[in-house]
Amino acid sequence: MHFLIGGIQKTSLLDYPDKISAIVFTQGCNFNCGYCHNPRLLSSKLNEDICQPDVFLEFLKKRQGKLDGVVITGGESTLQPDIEAFITEIKSMNFLVKLDTNGYRPEVIEKLLSKNLIDYIAMDIKGPLDKYSLITRREIDTNKIKQSIDIIMNANIDYEFRTTVLPIQIQIEDFEKIGNLIKNAQKYYLQKFVVQSEINDKTLIKERNYTDEEFKTIINILRQYVQTVEIR
Repeated sequence: MHFLIGGIQKTSLLDYPDKISAIVFTQGCNFNCGYCHNPRLLSSKLNEDICQPDVFLEFLKKRQGKLDGVVITGGESTLQPDIEAFITEIKSMNFLVKLDTNGYRPEVIEKLLSKNLIDYIAMDIKGPLDKYSLITRREIDTNKIKQSIDIIMNANIDYEFRTTVLPIQIQIEDFEKIGNLIKNAQKYYLQKFVVQSEINDKTLIKERNYTDEEFKTIINILRQYVQTVEIR
């Protein structure tokens, strides 16, 4: 099975809402965001043999009745050639599956959803569409982002959108554009930029966060468009 695992977390109470989950971190990403906290996962080449898919699946068999689900994150999970086969194995053990994605492979998201392989999906909204290439440091076809948003919002499963907020990249007025982009979405989470030692672009370490008052302004803007807006 061609499914590169860059790391695992055997138990999490936070990553799948209201569920106890295990987390699989996939290797490789098609974006290059400066604030990424897992830069070692950006390359599709493993520096070490972390965990083979069959080993993780054997671990899951022993966790039946103890875990509710599995979170598949990245890197970018939809890049894995055998993601469908991997999830099918997980679902055969009656685990729920949450998929984290940047939304740049809408065709993969749509296929997985059409086969009822996903129970919860979380998509990163990097910023307004006109700043996607700046934030991801890649040439971006923003139509793919819009397609994924549309697919997810019409999929009849639980979902959320989320944005890591870095003032140097996303100004307060940009949230009007984001609000319009995900208008009528169920849930949207703002994630404060947190400096960690493994940050991809260390020049961002000294960048400031928005103040609590500024976040209140942002939330008030977004609540015109989205049902639930919260800070994480």
